[in-house]
Amino acid sequence: MNKRLYRSRSNSRLTGLCGGLAQYFGLDATLVRLLVVIAAFCSFGTVTLIYFVLSLLVPKAPYDDYATMNPYHNY
Repeated sequence: MNKRLYRSRSNSRLTGLCGGLAQYFGLDATLVRLLVVIAAFCSFGTVTLIYFVLSLLVPKAPYDDYATMNPYHNY
């Protein structure tokens, strides 16, 4: 099975990138968000720029994958 990186539709706060990264690597989304915020402060904004560039490049998860990824979805 090919594992692809998508921005999350179900675990999204700003763009869904941290939720997608957390799902891809099997981590908690809150931990990924915390690491991104800490890295953004430590890198003087470089991580923030990378975050927004990746948000433009990484596609949103398809709707059919969203239904299978979200265990609370009822259809």
